[in-house]
Amino acid sequence: MDKLLDQVKAVVVQAGAALHDEYTDTARPADKADMGRAGKRLDDLVTGILEPALAKIRPQARWIGDDQEMTELPPGEWWAVDPIEGGVNFVHGMDQWAVTVTLLRDNDPVLAVVHQPVGDRTWTAVRGGGSFLNGRPLTVSAKTDVGAAIVTTTQPRTLNRRFGDAVADLLDEVLLLRSTVPSTFPQLDVAEGHVDAYWQYECDLVGVAAGVLLVTEAGGVVTGLDGEPWRPGHPDILAGAPGVHEELLALLKNKDVR
Repeated sequence: MDKLLDQVKAVVVQAGAALHDEYTDTARPADKADMGRAGKRLDDLVTGILEPALAKIRPQARWIGDDQEMTELPPGEWWAVDPIEGGVNFVHGMDQWAVTVTLLRDNDPVLAVVHQPVGDRTWTAVRGGGSFLNGRPLTVSAKTDVGAAIVTTTQPRTLNRRFGDAVADLLDEVLLLRSTVPSTFPQLDVAEGHVDAYWQYECDLVGVAAGVLLVTEAGGVVTGLDGEPWRPGHPDILAGAPGVHEELLALLKNKDVR
């Protein structure tokens, strides 16, 4: 697995370099159409590097399509790839964007690489081998008091009222609640212990797969809001330090009205 990780990391860093060549912190899109055009061009650029390279590295692994991002996968190996995670940040000249690649085997993430070209930061994890940032091992927060917890989230696609109600209720319980885009970076913050938990409604597989592995390998707990271990097809996610996960799960389940 170490050899595979090195191969995937090299390809992801190469793709990130090509993306970085297109980046400027002065970018300011004029409208949604402008954002869409830029996003498609950048997706095509990075996918053109990653797809053939990953197919050569792991011919048996299939590529997750857009119609599979919120469903359970068939058995076997699959690549969950986001060519530009945080594209909305990229096109607005902000630096929180990355290239993410995760290998899933029978619906379990087993290898993940996240590369943020700005700052040259690379997060890696393999199942059973720990989580790392530029080779430094990561450990989740040791907090046990939800009242001292920093919790992050990402706004959902459609469930705005439900999301707003949950935010309002959690603000009474936790120290600080932040909403951010994209979903990978707050999960990285959980893995590094900068924040204590991350939760999201309507999560898509490509957006959370890398973070799931990085958090769990850093000692965290990742479930759906039903309390079951997170797997592709779960409509929501809660990733957190062990000392606060159970209580936060109870709070969110108590507030969650389906």
